[in-house]
Amino acid sequence: MILNTGSRTDIPAYYSEWFYQRIKEGFVCVRNPYNPKLIHRYQLNPSVVDCIVFCTKNPALMLNRLDEIQAFKQFWAVTITPYGKDIEPNVPDKFKVIEDFIKLSNVVGKNSIEWRYDPIFINDKYTMDYHIRSFTKIAQKLSGYTNACVVSFIDLYEKTQRNFPSVQEVSLEHQIKLIQAFVEIGNKYNISIKTCLEKSELGLYGADTRGCLTQEVIEKSIDHNLNIPTLPNARKGCDCLLGNDIGAYNSCGHGCVYCYANYDNESVKRNMKQHYKDSPLLIGVIDKDDVIKDMKQVSYLDYQISLF
Repeated sequence: MILNTGSRTDIPAYYSEWFYQRIKEGFVCVRNPYNPKLIHRYQLNPSVVDCIVFCTKNPALMLNRLDEIQAFKQFWAVTITPYGKDIEPNVPDKFKVIEDFIKLSNVVGKNSIEWRYDPIFINDKYTMDYHIRSFTKIAQKLSGYTNACVVSFIDLYEKTQRNFPSVQEVSLEHQIKLIQAFVEIGNKYNISIKTCLEKSELGLYGADTRGCLTQEVIEKSIDHNLNIPTLPNARKGCDCLLGNDIGAYNSCGHGCVYCYANYDNESVKRNMKQHYKDSPLLIGVIDKDDVIKDMKQVSYLDYQISLF
């Protein structure tokens, strides 16, 4: 199975000590966000966890303890955008994140780490030219340390519109111009451009529109073929392997105004106060009337066929 950590929150940035404790104890519990009294329990064992996927804006706190998860195959998606504190108030300095990206790449290998440049929006400050200049600078720094960059354009979810009321959709015309520029820059620095749940037309301009966390991506990362059963899509139109997430919504402290996983800052503050490093749950503790369900876990590794 593929274990995800980052669709709901940023575990490496805010909960790394808890995560390493879960690895030590060998299991993790996850409260179902749509049925709060139901708790899913996963075994953290490399015999059934084929890959752990991390999505983060700040991998720094994980770096000195990576030896504790060396038994697990890993895939990292590290977001580095050009926005300032007006948009991402608690994200570390981008040059520091770039340095940590390079350190991480040197440990896990460039097949196991991708750069995310998303979400993209355009306004009077963050113009088309601004994005192109910033993308060029970051790509130059990351050249040789990753094979791909995943880009996406902002989606106007209800949470996003409430927390960032001035944001506007990026027109298809502007999307095409940016993709064309990014592909040209990527070719220069040996970084392919992928899109995340965007229009297939962007593939006409050199972007890979097949998805960002596909089976192929994971297979290349872990250097092994996978035999994955047909799974329900986590999102409509998305073929990425996004299930089995151990995070919790409304628990990321970055405070990004475009965030789709946080309802509001007060909910985040309240939840973060309910985080206990020794709890099997990321937020809160297990109550007496909770129902714990052990999840079926099987390895997808295909030992009959190897593509690499």
